[in-house]
Amino acid sequence: MNKPVIAIVGRPNVGKSTLFNKLIGQRLSIVDDTPGVTRDRIYGEIEWCGKTAFVVDTGGIEPKSDDIILTQMRRQAQLAIDTASVIILVTDCKSGMVATDMDVAQMLQKSGKPIVLCVNKCDSVGEPSMEFYEFYNLGLGEPVQVSAVHGHGTGDLLDEVFSYLNFEETGEEDDTVINVAVIGKPNAGKSSLVNTITRSERCIVSDIAGTTRDSIDTLVENDYGKFNFTDTAGLRRQSKIYDDIEKYSILRAKMAIERSDVCVIMIDATEGVTEQDTKVAGLAHEAGKACILAVNKWDAIEKNDKTMQEFRKKLDADFAFMSYAPQVFISAKTGQRLDRLFEAIVAANENASLRIRTGMLNELLAQATTRVQPPSDKGRRLKIFYMTQAGVKPPTFVFFCNDAELFHFSYQRYLENRIREAFGMEGTPIRMIIRERGEK
Repeated sequence: MNKPVIAIVGRPNVGKSTLFNKLIGQRLSIVDDTPGVTRDRIYGEIEWCGKTAFVVDTGGIEPKSDDIILTQMRRQAQLAIDTASVIILVTDCKSGMVATDMDVAQMLQKSGKPIVLCVNKCDSVGEPSMEFYEFYNLGLGEPVQVSAVHGHGTGDLLDEVFSYLNFEETGEEDDTVINVAVIGKPNAGKSSLVNTITRSERCIVSDIAGTTRDSIDTLVENDYGKFNFTDTAGLRRQSKIYDDIEKYSILRAKMAIERSDVCVIMIDATEGVTEQDTKVAGLAHEAGKACILAVNKWDAIEKNDKTMQEFRKKLDADFAFMSYAPQVFISAKTGQRLDRLFEAIVAANENASLRIRTGMLNELLAQATTRVQPPSDKGRRLKIFYMTQAGVKPPTFVFFCNDAELFHFSYQRYLENRIREAFGMEGTPIRMIIRERGEK
């Protein structure tokens, strides 16, 4: 990240995620009255007075809790503090200053970073309530009155925050980054994969299913290129989803698929292929995304010389609808074959972005129709006049013919196979649009 980073921290349920969403102008972070909804670090971009910076939302800090998830949330917040240029400490005017606020303030002061004290939930206009003045006791200077719900005071808050930021070192935006969404059912090892790739505890990892709730972005640069990995919440069957927070999480995961270039579909080798795995893969396939089947936990499987071959047969049968997706057998825990995963991601992205000249396509079409005659019905034969490529990601081809009804699905599949045979295109779906001559 070549832009300054602003970290939003504070104890649980003071309105950090509401403030985060208000500042970036979109509902990226999940907001709910339940304390501890935000667990990982959520990044967004903010623009103020012609300058842009990253802002990061963190989970609520409970400095003295021994709970496993709360402890890891505290560590995630500490990582955000360490990488931040300036910190916004959010407090709650309605509940007044509590002991936890003082503990968090002392923790932040040890970082040596500039701290802007934000007193949230000052929803009434005019003079602040008496509770507002209690926050001077934190020793962090002049508090800023804010109502994150209504947006009051956010301008004053940003003026104060941006006064501490240095924009001279920021560079150009890089459009060579490949966006990779890591998707799958719960406990398939998605967060472990991101942590292993980044060599840091970027996402909370736990055996408790549903630990990841938001979609977490992580920038990675290595010998294979630049990548933005998005760790998503595990997608369970609809009948298994009971709380509203998980419904929001699944919506975030689907949004992550939409904005990705490549989807890595994580499959738990210890459980084998399940119906839910195929449904998750179907979401990426229907969205037209380049896909890779990553069979995780391969190190935990007892193997012989036929184990991988048998597993591949199972994958071929269950994922017949996306036979274009390469299969990579990995271990997120040990890092086994992650180099092959990166090679597959780069290749899939290149294939999804491939543009083919119209002349080459029609030469291929002539050869294909000569080899296998187009179908006919009641004496009327399909004639394909020409084809052209209309778009990329996924590669989309338009066929102009005399009668769209004669263009049977089986012949479309035949032509798709000929295109793949000639130009590769492993890892990406292909879209085919049929037009009758004279049709717009």
